Amino acid sequence: MKRRHALQAIPVTGLATTFAASGEGAPRAPFRTIYSNDTTHILSCRRPGPERDVPFTDGDLRQSIVEATGVDAHFLQPGLGWMPWWKSEIYPAEEHYRWLREEHGVRGVTRFGRYLLEGGDLLRVLVETCREMDIAPFLSFRLNDGHYTRDLADALEQGRPTVKMARHYWDNYANYRIGPDAGEWGDSVFDWAIPAVRDYKFRLIEEACRNYDLAGLELDFVRHWNRFGPHTTPPERREITSGFVARIRTMLDRTAREKGRPRRWLCVRIPANAAIRPDQGIDLAAMGAAGVDMFNLSHGYFTWQDDSVRHAREEIGDSGSIYAEMTHTTMTGRATAGSGTQPFLRTTDEQFYTTARLAIEQGGDGVSLFNFPYYRYHVTDTIGPFHEPPFHVLPRLKDRSFLERQPEWYFLSSGRNDPVLGEKPLPAILNRKNPRSFVVSMLERDERIPRFDGILRLRSDEPVSDRDIEVRVNGAVLRPIPPVVSPLPHPYRDTWLGEPDELACFALPASTPLRRSNEITILVRKGIRVRLIYLDVVFPAEG
Repeated sequence: MKRRHALQAIPVTGLATTFAASGEGAPRAPFRTIYSNDTTHILSCRRPGPERDVPFTDGDLRQSIVEATGVDAHFLQPGLGWMPWWKSEIYPAEEHYRWLREEHGVRGVTRFGRYLLEGGDLLRVLVETCREMDIAPFLSFRLNDGHYTRDLADALEQGRPTVKMARHYWDNYANYRIGPDAGEWGDSVFDWAIPAVRDYKFRLIEEACRNYDLAGLELDFVRHWNRFGPHTTPPERREITSGFVARIRTMLDRTAREKGRPRRWLCVRIPANAAIRPDQGIDLAAMGAAGVDMFNLSHGYFTWQDDSVRHAREEIGDSGSIYAEMTHTTMTGRATAGSGTQPFLRTTDEQFYTTARLAIEQGGDGVSLFNFPYYRYHVTDTIGPFHEPPFHVLPRLKDRSFLERQPEWYFLSSGRNDPVLGEKPLPAILNRKNPRSFVVSMLERDERIPRFDGILRLRSDEPVSDRDIEVRVNGAVLRPIPPVVSPLPHPYRDTWLGEPDELACFALPASTPLRRSNEITILVRKGIRVRLIYLDVVFPAEG
């Protein structure tokens, strides 16, 4: 389904106060570019200038919103969804730290905790800043985030909670956790089959929506994707999930009326991979019927290119807005010393632009950005050098005429072993004289837009310069050329781009017939097998 009209450059004037109703016959969400702010990057990603260890302030949050100028909606994730990082009556920061101090002798305070104790309010700053910028403020709420919970479980065994642990978690861990047989995170996150687990999340979300003038809400089903134990059947998971969404929709409508506003937008961040959604109780059509306006398709940690937007559009029809999520990386390597120490391949400007065009051509309404600040220094020097995030791409992602003039950069990636990705085409072992075919989504040829001769690259994690490799694209045999480490100029030239002897490159004439789905067949004619971790196709913007 083509919807080329969707990617027009639209003015943002009025987006901060746009609460138009959705549903049959009503306009869809007007946002073309949405930006997720995980809050914690403000402390973990170092901005240019001297390193500092000072209290977190309103100004820090405001800067993180303003630097993303050019988007239509700003989605703030205030913490991990276990404790409210706003002025709360349900679980005030004062109560949390008093409980730790008086009942357990724990006296530490996090920097965000200190901010809250001194009267700070993340959602107030979000709403005020977004209204000044005329963009839409959204709360993005993580429904079962597993970050830190394994450490918290260790603390529980020692009978001494940490400052990052909500009392709700401490009091209910023994009875509410999914259990060790539920896969990654299962031993430490809570089971959504238990009504009290859902009720706690609902109460926090309701409080935020009742007390703050938000344009909308995102329910994050990706952080983390594990919400049910093996005893809950897929139909039961679907009923529980859709029922929770419907309950949220009713609450949003009620709180909007209380504030004298029309309907608020409801977004869901869900796995882009349709194959893993049923296991999580996620049914797009059922969510649409329950009142979801916006579907944010995520591949977790990665920018990814596939046909997931097209399939989502087929599932929900024309009744909701669909967004393709993009991040700071397209592939990661092996971690050297725990989480966050893995090398990562930076997403280039051209990959952002091409991925946005693919999403729109497949029937999407726009794109979302996640983990965007993580081009900056974080965790360790060994995964650098680091750079300032490419904020300049943000206002351009909704400008169709600009995007059509940019180089095209398509890719397949091995990503990493991440359950939200599901089954992946890479990494793949290419055995000698045993051809393997891969499907790469591309833009169909548009006669209005010239396409110049390009390059196809294969990347391994070992030397392949002594191999004789044949590559066909839709049946056409390509001519080998010398290795090209960086097919287009970009600032990330020293950041894990691969060595020349790990690359096999081929000329790709512009005359090669290309389709939405293109078959690339690789045959190792001579030499031992090839381990393929990355494949990309690049067309320059000029000859």
